[in-house]
Amino acid sequence: MRFAKYHGLGNDFLVVDLRTAPDPIAATWQDEPVVRAACDRQFGVGGDGVLAILPAVSAGADARMRVLNADGSEAEMCGNGLRCVVKYLYDRDPGLRKEALVIDTGAGPLRCAIEPSGTQARTVTVDMGRPRLTRAEVPMTGPAGERCVDQPIQIPGDTEARKVTAVSMGNPHAVVFVGAGGEHRRLARTVGPALETHPSFPKKTNAEFAHVLSPQEIDLVVWERGVGITSACGTGACATVVAACLTGRATPGTEVRVHLPGGVLAITVAADLSTVFMRGPAAHVFEGELDTTGLLAAARPAP
Repeated sequence: MRFAKYHGLGNDFLVVDLRTAPDPIAATWQDEPVVRAACDRQFGVGGDGVLAILPAVSAGADARMRVLNADGSEAEMCGNGLRCVVKYLYDRDPGLRKEALVIDTGAGPLRCAIEPSGTQARTVTVDMGRPRLTRAEVPMTGPAGERCVDQPIQIPGDTEARKVTAVSMGNPHAVVFVGAGGEHRRLARTVGPALETHPSFPKKTNAEFAHVLSPQEIDLVVWERGVGITSACGTGACATVVAACLTGRATPGTEVRVHLPGGVLAITVAADLSTVFMRGPAAHVFEGELDTTGLLAAARPAP
């Protein structure tokens, strides 16, 4: 089975175009054991997930993206993955070589504007839509209509309660702002897993640990739900800037540069919080073909 390897700032994926694939092949690529084995960095190809490109379901959309995490679970959205899918489609399909594509996602149809270099997509700006801020929308336990903004939460294994701001960008995020000294990097690894599975988040959560350098710059490390530490997380960068705006650390309507281990994303939260724009690159790495029988035979045992 054919695939292409892409990454967005080091957040890497196996991209599979299933728009016209026979049903057995399409089903195999979306099968949890196959996804888990293919994403294994020792026993498989290696990746943070599989991005399945499927036929559009919304009127006016160009395609649909399904995000399958490295552990085989499904994510509602992935900003870096979406840029990879848009680049794949723009670069390879002359019929989709236009100034913007609309992609169906678990967060709804999203418009992606393309800055080209010849016949290749260089950067993609995604209109990520409205940030969801109530506990019911995240989802998070507690009063359904209430927001969680800088609320103390005791995370198992941590020495103190951390102030958490919860935001959904189509998928749940718990943002913690930390002072200088690189503590946010340590906390992402040591308490990120516990925050992901905290009982306050019934569908688990992505965990962001951020240090604000200035109102226009944030240093961020993300423990991604179902993946672990990633080089970059597009929805996490968006959620972090939304949280910074809600807590007075950044100003809506102003572009914020978010520094992730894999590079920089430019995030702008609309002045009225009606949408969030994410701008960044995507890169093609290589093409490959998988023998699923051999892949599964060599796979490590499921946890």
